[in-house]
Amino acid sequence: MQEQTETIRMREQEEEMEIDLVELLYYFRSKLVWIVSAFIIGAVAMGLITYICITPKYKAWSKIYMVSASSDSIVNLTDLNIGDSLSSDYAELLRTRPVFEEAIENLKLDYDYDQLLNMVEISTVNDTRILQVTVESPDPEEAKNIANELADQSVSKLPELMDTSTPNIAEYAILPESPSSPSYAVNIMAGALVLMLLVLAVLTFSYVTDDTFKSAEDVESAFGIMPLTVIPESDIGELSEKNERHRKKSSRFKRFLTKRQSKKKVKSEKKKESKKR
Repeated sequence: MQEQTETIRMREQEEEMEIDLVELLYYFRSKLVWIVSAFIIGAVAMGLITYICITPKYKAWSKIYMVSASSDSIVNLTDLNIGDSLSSDYAELLRTRPVFEEAIENLKLDYDYDQLLNMVEISTVNDTRILQVTVESPDPEEAKNIANELADQSVSKLPELMDTSTPNIAEYAILPESPSSPSYAVNIMAGALVLMLLVLAVLTFSYVTDDTFKSAEDVESAFGIMPLTVIPESDIGELSEKNERHRKKSSRFKRFLTKRQSKKKVKSEKKKESKKR
């Protein structure tokens, strides 16, 4: 018996929750102008912030092939295995201070070692023997020059350090035409969604904390009884103005009736006097 009672209570709670969710959706629908306005304002605001406050950055990359022939014309299996095993070593040695400081000196850059290191990413392309040197900078020309300089350093300096054959430059960096960051589409959509969700959260909180009764149905759902009468919602000022206009009309109508009755009375008296004569 207790289990059946608990089951009935759980079903009633679920039904109440479903009703609340439906009412919440209707509440959101009534505030649709606010929600749409928040979406548009968030998109416009984030677009302006991205355009004005965030500096665009450009990416340029060069690629280095880590296999060279042990003889003058033949690349054998040993060369391939050596290139595969040395790719990670080359990537780490390219990040060393002497290589970066020489690149800074050759290009006359205003960066120190740590600043330039944060701008450079060195990685292996899809588990191959190709290293990709990617440079991100606010200046597209600077990004291209740094990427090409580091590729040249890998050919001229690293074989001396590792006592190995010289790698080949597979691709020099070209001048990037469009910025890699920020993404206007992503930022605008993020700003629109964040502000819209914030407005929805505020509306949800307002709806949940509002315990006033809006209609007779609210009273019936809360107490299980129907109210005997409902006072129509209106503005007191409007009611008083309407009453005042109605009173003035009534007084004018009464004066009109009084005048008419007095005229009739005068006419009837004149008729009586004429008859007597």
